[in-house]
Amino acid sequence: MPVAASAVYFLNLRGDVLINRLYRDDVGGNMVDAFRTHIMQTKELGTCPVRQIGGCSFFYMRISNVYIVIVVSTNANVACAFKFVVEAVALFKSYFGGAFDEDAIRNNFVLIYELLDEIMDFGYPQNLSAEILKLYITQEGVRSPFSSKPADKPVPNATLQVTGAVGWRREGLVYKKNEVFLDIVESVNLLMSSKGSVLRCDVTGKILMKCFLSGMPDLKLGLNDKIGLEKESQLKSRPTKSGKTIELDDVTFHQCVNLTRFNSEKTVSFVPPDGEFELMKYRITEGVNLPFKVLPTIKELGRTRMEVNVKVKSTFIEKLFALGVVVKIPVPKQTAKTSFTVTSGRAKYNASIDSLVWKIRKFPGQTEATLSAEVELISTMTEKKSWTRPPIQMEFQVPMFTASGLRVRFLKVWEKSGYNTVEWVRYITKAGSYEIRC
Repeated sequence: MPVAASAVYFLNLRGDVLINRLYRDDVGGNMVDAFRTHIMQTKELGTCPVRQIGGCSFFYMRISNVYIVIVVSTNANVACAFKFVVEAVALFKSYFGGAFDEDAIRNNFVLIYELLDEIMDFGYPQNLSAEILKLYITQEGVRSPFSSKPADKPVPNATLQVTGAVGWRREGLVYKKNEVFLDIVESVNLLMSSKGSVLRCDVTGKILMKCFLSGMPDLKLGLNDKIGLEKESQLKSRPTKSGKTIELDDVTFHQCVNLTRFNSEKTVSFVPPDGEFELMKYRITEGVNLPFKVLPTIKELGRTRMEVNVKVKSTFIEKLFALGVVVKIPVPKQTAKTSFTVTSGRAKYNASIDSLVWKIRKFPGQTEATLSAEVELISTMTEKKSWTRPPIQMEFQVPMFTASGLRVRFLKVWEKSGYNTVEWVRYITKAGSYEIRC
């Protein structure tokens, strides 16, 4: 549900109205008096930024020495309201030379009213991109004498920007070498029982891109997701050979992605921003390939000794290897002495986290490493509680491997000049919350 703001007020610290804009007629003109009486004068400004008085809700935020108050009379999205405030302040700062305070507002009444008419229509937020708004609201704000930021020059060709609304990319970009870098970064979250059964497992991933492309290119990205491949086979009226397919549970796209085309064709089409950005985020819960299996055996021999045996197996192919593998094996607080035997890497006792820390710099695929340790404990009469055995934790990074099985099938670039591009694709899987109970 969008904001649907009825009114927006700009107040100073005394509660005086600097600027106000009424977008709907469902609230009275005395709303600001209610805000002063029930919120400002009761000294409850710092307790909660959302208050309900009568049949209206007040969302307010303090920026410098100014309060921005949004009044709504219906159920509204609070996060969207505060996001609007943050983006609006950033827009005002770009016009005022980096300053937003009471003096800046008093010096720019006319400009602020003009911007408020553009960025919100009938209480619904509109385009807040400074790059686009500066193309047709060319009035310069009165700059603060303390601001040293140079004024932004308006970008030419306002008509294209207003009609095309590509606010994340400017025209006229030229590169000698047109390149696209695409990184798929995944984090594996695992909770495994002491008997080896998976209690919880999922993968959260993101696709990062870095584009150095001339002109205004149109990119199309194809993944081996099940829904996209089924839609492609329907459009082409023939079965597609795709190998393993995956199901994306949750997907969030950058604003540059054409959502209409994605809903109809299930293809990721977009005009990319220049430089580095996050194209999409996703989550997968089915068919996760765990990069490591951990088999722990911990025996308590009386009250003063323990034996720890941990075997770690890598399940990815032999050609790959993991970097920075760290296994943290918890031990009781009264640990006095430890001795280790490891087949790979180095291990030591870290008293600050009450754990045996086993580090392996490079772990090849389809191999296993073992750690054997003897732990001597201090016998204490006051320690009556049994040891709770916290889970073993792992850290790692596996380049060119995805736990979800996500793969880039193609990355196509179209541009009217027809230049050649170089595409680079990398994969990396790292540990999120990777825990094994012992």
